[in-house]
Amino acid sequence: MVQGTRDELLERLAEAVGAVTVAHPTRLAIDGPPAAGKTTLADELAAVLRERGRDVIRATIDDFLFPRAQRYPRGEYSAKGCYHDAHDYDALNRVLLDPLGPGGDRGFQHAVYDRATDAVLSPPVTTAPADAVLVFDGVFLLRPELIDRWDLRIFVSTALEKTVDRAVIRERRVSARADIERRWRERYIPSQQLYFATTRPTRHADIVVHNDEPQRPAWETARGGDSEVLAAGE
Repeated sequence: MVQGTRDELLERLAEAVGAVTVAHPTRLAIDGPPAAGKTTLADELAAVLRERGRDVIRATIDDFLFPRAQRYPRGEYSAKGCYHDAHDYDALNRVLLDPLGPGGDRGFQHAVYDRATDAVLSPPVTTAPADAVLVFDGVFLLRPELIDRWDLRIFVSTALEKTVDRAVIRERRVSARADIERRWRERYIPSQQLYFATTRPTRHADIVVHNDEPQRPAWETARGGDSEVLAAGE
């Protein structure tokens, strides 16, 4: 495991992206628990890649949710519901990952859902350059429905208890602390524990980023390793 500065981490990840040799756009997954720092890392890495002259497609799993009326059949706080019912993986593969993959025509849509309005979207189809990079962040990205669609897999690891504290800080202007803690302790944390128990995502990752201290992160090559305990914060 290597520990360094944030800039050193971004340099290492950009090098890993540059080392991918495929005849289609590079599809990068940045997986990890809610509030682990995935979106921040994805945004920063996308900026670095653009500075290096790469065309970047920035997308997120939050834009592939089912509408609210469909995604809570087991209840709003169900961990199994969070893992099984929240995201439209068929649409994600159909409109984004498969078009950018082997044999795809590179014509993609970056979203099918607007969370702010709880509305289904159908944005125009865009054609990606062959050397583009898809930087995609979200939860549960290394599950069986998606695992073969990625050309590079990063897992952002943070102690699960720390994600509760981060969520309270991040969402305190829109939600009461008690509501935030209930969502995390009843839905999000147990769903991550279910994910680890059934999928063991860090075994599928190319790089695990340990993000308990975002300005002094640590990282390791993880494929074939056994970092689940660290990543799950157990």
